[in-house]
Amino acid sequence: MNLRLRRALEGITCPLVTPLDADGDLDEGALADLVDHLLAGGIDGLFPCGTTGEFASLTPAERRRVVEIVVDRTDGEVPVLAGAAATSVAETVDYVEEAADIGADAAVVVSPYFHPSNDPDGVRQFFDRVADETSLPLLLYNIPACTGESIPLEVVEALAERESFVGLKDSSGDLEYFLSARECTPEEFLLLQGYDALLVPALRTGGDGGINALSNVAPEAYAELSETAETERGRMLQSAVSRLFEACGEYGFAPVTKTALAYRGVIPNDAVRPPLVSVPDDDRSRIETAVDALLEV
Repeated sequence: MNLRLRRALEGITCPLVTPLDADGDLDEGALADLVDHLLAGGIDGLFPCGTTGEFASLTPAERRRVVEIVVDRTDGEVPVLAGAAATSVAETVDYVEEAADIGADAAVVVSPYFHPSNDPDGVRQFFDRVADETSLPLLLYNIPACTGESIPLEVVEALAERESFVGLKDSSGDLEYFLSARECTPEEFLLLQGYDALLVPALRTGGDGGINALSNVAPEAYAELSETAETERGRMLQSAVSRLFEACGEYGFAPVTKTALAYRGVIPNDAVRPPLVSVPDDDRSRIETAVDALLEV
């Protein structure tokens, strides 16, 4: 892994939302504005086409266009890690190689969803074959709520020995899993907390950085949090993040994050695609209050 990518991942990487216009189409201008907002806020890396980016609701052409816009707008200022989630080796490889052609610095890969494995070795084989056929550095993404299972720790341990795999984003919400992954992988393999409410605990117990949905909303707060995790200031920021994070459990990460971004005036609306729905009007004030509290810490 090159030093630039490593240093970025040791900070905060933002999994961008995908802004949509009033007709539900990709809003390219709003996406470019979002990138500017994140760079100005001190974000260390950008992750388009992740879960918060509603990748599963985008067409392949839209996924490509999102990555193109982010790479172009970023203009090398920070690394771009493109989401490459898919259910087959071949499709995952296509997304990774497409990201490489566009100019992304790395790709983020998940285990196949819809049909979980029948043996841990199947998960290992899936990732090994992707690595054998691609050229970009790869970040493992553990999100059992969406894939049906966690990446087995023995698989993480084995893959961490391969140069292709630079680290793990863990969005399980299971701190024990995260700590166990730290214990069984080399120091140079990066452990990144994807569950916003656990960011400070993870950083205080050996985590290297974070990839957090709500950093879309308050990149400046997350940038500061990553630098102050060991201090009382970090604890205060984490407490404010956690209040906003509670709403994500009720309404989903993309809807809440978009509502908060629209409230801040970063994107023009909070439109999402089915099967997601926007946050109900009666509940938006709660999110707005939590955003104000986070920005005022």
